[in-house]
Amino acid sequence: MNGSDMLERLATGINGFDQVALGGLTRGRTTLVTGSTGSGKTLFAVEFLARGIFRSGEPGLFVTFEERPDDLRRNWASLGFPIGQWESEGKWAFVDASADFEEAPVIGAYDFGALAARIGHAARQLGAARVAVDSLDAVFTRFADPGVVRHELARITAALEKAEVTAVITAERANEYDHVSRYGVEEFVLDNVIILRNVLAHERRRRTIEIVKMRGAAHRTGEWLFTIDPRDGLVVIPLAFLVPPFAPASQVRVSSGNTELDQMCGGGFFKDAIILLTGPSGAGKTLTSLKFLAAGLAAGERCLAFAFDESREQVRRNSGGWGIDLDSPEESGLLRIVCDYPEVASLEDHFIRIRRAIEEHKPDRLVIDTLSALERIVSPRGLLDFFIALGALVRQHAITTLLTSAPAGRFTPQLTPSIAGEVASLTDVTVTMRYFEHAGEIRRAIAVMQTRGSMHDPSIRQVAIDGDGMHIGEPIPDAAGILSGAASLPALGWQADPLAAENPQPDG
Repeated sequence: MNGSDMLERLATGINGFDQVALGGLTRGRTTLVTGSTGSGKTLFAVEFLARGIFRSGEPGLFVTFEERPDDLRRNWASLGFPIGQWESEGKWAFVDASADFEEAPVIGAYDFGALAARIGHAARQLGAARVAVDSLDAVFTRFADPGVVRHELARITAALEKAEVTAVITAERANEYDHVSRYGVEEFVLDNVIILRNVLAHERRRRTIEIVKMRGAAHRTGEWLFTIDPRDGLVVIPLAFLVPPFAPASQVRVSSGNTELDQMCGGGFFKDAIILLTGPSGAGKTLTSLKFLAAGLAAGERCLAFAFDESREQVRRNSGGWGIDLDSPEESGLLRIVCDYPEVASLEDHFIRIRRAIEEHKPDRLVIDTLSALERIVSPRGLLDFFIALGALVRQHAITTLLTSAPAGRFTPQLTPSIAGEVASLTDVTVTMRYFEHAGEIRRAIAVMQTRGSMHDPSIRQVAIDGDGMHIGEPIPDAAGILSGAASLPALGWQADPLAAENPQPDG
């Protein structure tokens, strides 16, 4: 057994954090949580205590240097933390040090030994297992000498260790990517260091958490996305670690809702498959997703659909045009449809909404139409992180998942860079739809690019859409270049207008 295995862990209970920390914080030690203004430091400290009470009834002590206890009670009641009730039950206590520094112009003579003793006494009297100190900057900003800061911080840390508690201390940092802490000494005094970041990029906020060090204990490295949810509080998105590494793979097949597509995929989709359907606008992606839902509903499966960039009335109109009834299964509770625009929330918040809907509705099938709409609110790397987290989530619940994606232009064959090969490599089935020109008409083609664990039809087939839906026909003879957008029309025996081929114009 190595040294990192011998340190006992204390699960924080903060949503997703313990997966990144490989079990939680090291018990009996003190952790520095640092970040810029608005990064979520106080929330981390409050949740650290609150989750301990919720999970195992561990009493918590909150030492505040800035906010008054009354303000904290009011502010965190919205997250369902009944701090006042916990105080009356002897599960929560405050050490209010805010008044000690409000009026004093000089702190150099302040007796930190007395404060440290006060914290230790309160912790022992409460029987506290957890202590949160928020925030030392209210005090330390008045010290000119970093050496004094280091000395006084060491005194407080020693008092916490003597009280045999697991503690979190928050501190401010000036910028998102510079020194770990304001004075450059805090991280050397404390055993563990966590950085919260709240970066503004491309007019969007992106929150991340990073465990910089956890002395003597293993932890995952790098920055991890998190969001602050009005109901769940601070939620870290631990990506692929949501799913057990050896989850069994299903051998059960389910229908796509299109008999010909089932045949092309070797008999349908595996029940736990993630299917990526790509194609330009109007190629038939939404119709395919509606048929996919209808097939699940006909089999008595619970279905969940997220439609981005379409209102509920548009979804109803589209489904009704193909004779698909979504109203009845929605009323019965078998189907749930969520319609939203990407811009109403961050990508992390959209992920939380999807996860919550999965937990509440417990679907057998999930549709997201379309991933491309989400590109407007996130960087390419952010969208890839979202997809990895989503994939881990649906695999954990063995949900048959159909994702649609549109390329940049109606006639552009390539996926946009953010969801190119990386996303396709993480799916089980990849189906591509394309337009091509023939005899003065715009026609459609479909091809199954991959089906993991199964044979599939490698041919490029013609597609026709009429009032009855989508029909997949015979293979296109001697097809070449259709999927790449460079069809060899003479090889197909067609007469092509070279100007039209070089400068295709999108319709509508």
